[in-house]
Amino acid sequence: MHFLSSLLEDYIQDHSENEPELLKALSYETHRTVIQPRMITGHFQGRVLSLLSKIVCPTHILEIGTYTGYSALCLAEGMAEGGELHTIDVNEELFDIQRKYFDRSGLGGQIIQHTGDALKIIPTLDMVFDLVFIDAEKKEYPGYFQEVMPKTRSGSLILSDNVLWSGKVLEPVKEKDKTTQILLEYNRMLKEDPRLETVLLPIRDGLSLSRVR
Repeated sequence: MHFLSSLLEDYIQDHSENEPELLKALSYETHRTVIQPRMITGHFQGRVLSLLSKIVCPTHILEIGTYTGYSALCLAEGMAEGGELHTIDVNEELFDIQRKYFDRSGLGGQIIQHTGDALKIIPTLDMVFDLVFIDAEKKEYPGYFQEVMPKTRSGSLILSDNVLWSGKVLEPVKEKDKTTQILLEYNRMLKEDPRLETVLLPIRDGLSLSRVR
C-alpha cells in the first residue's frame, strides 16, 4: 500500500540527501541476488535513519533485523567515535553480504554481527543502547521491546519499522491475522507506555520514534 502518490514519493526522495554510492551498490546487489529485495530499507528511509543517528550521536546501537545490512550502514553513519553497532539477524545465509559491505564502509570493526534468535541474544548484550532499531519478525515486536527497555537510558531512541503494516492497521482484522493483531497492540503499547514519548511517522510502511523519558 502506498500512502503517498508515486510522484510525491519521487519528489520527496529527489529533495532529500543523495544516496551514498556504497548503499547504491548494496541495493543493486540485494535486488539482483537476494530473495524479497523489497525488504531493503532504501534511499529515503535510509537517509532518515542516518540523520536521526547523527542527531543522537550514539555510542551503542542495537539493530534487530539486519537483512543485507543497508539500515545498519545508515545508522552507523551517526555513531560516535569508538562506538559499536550490534545487529542481529536469524538468516545466516545473509552474513557474508552483510560483512562485505560493512567492511567496505570503513566501519567494519565497529559493526558486530549476531546470528540467531534476537530474544535470546539481546539478554547477553551487557551494555546500554542509545539507539535501537526494531525491524525483524513482527509477531515478536512486543518481546523485543520488553528485552530492549532495560538496556536503554533516559534519552535513548527506539525506532520501530513497518508499524502501519501496508495499511492493515486501519482495516477489519481477520481472526487468523495474528501479525496485524500484534502490531495493533504494539502501537497501543508504545503510545500508552508512560516511560516513552512516541510519534508515529508515515514513512514508507510506518516508522515509530519512541524516546525514553
